[in-house]
Amino acid sequence: MRQPIVGHLDPFFFQVNEEIRGWLKLCFGTANEFTMVLSGTGSAGMECAITNFVEPGTKVAMFANGYFSDRLTEMARRHGAVIARFEKPWGETYTDAEARQFIAAEKPQVVAFVNAETSTGAHQPGHGICQAAHDAGALVIADCVTSLGGMPINVDECGIDVAYSGTQKALGCPPGLAPITCSPRALDWLRNRKESSVSWYLDLKLLLDYYESAHRYHHTAPISMFYALRESLAIIAEEGLDARFARHKANHEAFVAGLAELGVGMLVQPGHRLWTLNTPLVPEGVNELNVRKRLMAEHGIEIAGGLGPLAGKVFRIGTMGYGSSAENVKLLLETLGEALKAEGWKA
Repeated sequence: MRQPIVGHLDPFFFQVNEEIRGWLKLCFGTANEFTMVLSGTGSAGMECAITNFVEPGTKVAMFANGYFSDRLTEMARRHGAVIARFEKPWGETYTDAEARQFIAAEKPQVVAFVNAETSTGAHQPGHGICQAAHDAGALVIADCVTSLGGMPINVDECGIDVAYSGTQKALGCPPGLAPITCSPRALDWLRNRKESSVSWYLDLKLLLDYYESAHRYHHTAPISMFYALRESLAIIAEEGLDARFARHKANHEAFVAGLAELGVGMLVQPGHRLWTLNTPLVPEGVNELNVRKRLMAEHGIEIAGGLGPLAGKVFRIGTMGYGSSAENVKLLLETLGEALKAEGWKA
């Protein structure tokens, strides 16, 4: 990021961007030519997906089981969507049969789900949802903010039409950019859209002119952030995706095993957990805020608390990117055990 900044219309910038796009396609598991990076955080990626593919009156089927599916819902509502929500308690996921029944009954034009729910630590596979959506003629939007670079997403294999993410999670890059990829089905929908997107800044048609064809000026891209993302993706390529996924899986499982030895359970059931974000249950009688303050004050370790209905009930602990290492897992288990003991918990 300390490298000299070129102009946002400089050929070198577009060369860097092309390298980024190639590596992002590997991380997403897609051959989509329409893969790009937005100047904005993961929430910009979310809003971009909504503003380009949801018009006033569009029926959107929402799989709602966490904080970020609620954010998706609110964005769609503000864009005039007719929303049908399939609600489940936070931390639970959906079966293929449930997805088929819901989508067949609602007959939506767009289906949205969170592949990696950061508020709960739950992983929602997309195969069943995408198949049912395509059978109904609907597009599928997937939030992959906490899975990209840490778990397989397999956009093409699943049939996801629009997937977005952020750079600061498993990609191991500072926040500020939002990778997004769109399928040929999504592009056909976009080309046939009669009204312009209500968001000028996040209009994919305009962004396509900037990044790909004419390089027509659209906005001033944050060049240093693109340098950072390019380097993060180069590091991922050097490690190898399969090795990276295996590392995240192994360290997640080691952390969960260590928590079990401390007598601490997990919110999400086995087989449905993210490898990148863990949600241990706060033991009975323990003040989770005191635990988090103690970890920060004594060890410089920051973990998060629960959101919404999970506030005070779970910790949210990342094992992703550079944080996913055996050394960090060991350190975290030791210090967390000490902090819980100080709060009166007897493992």
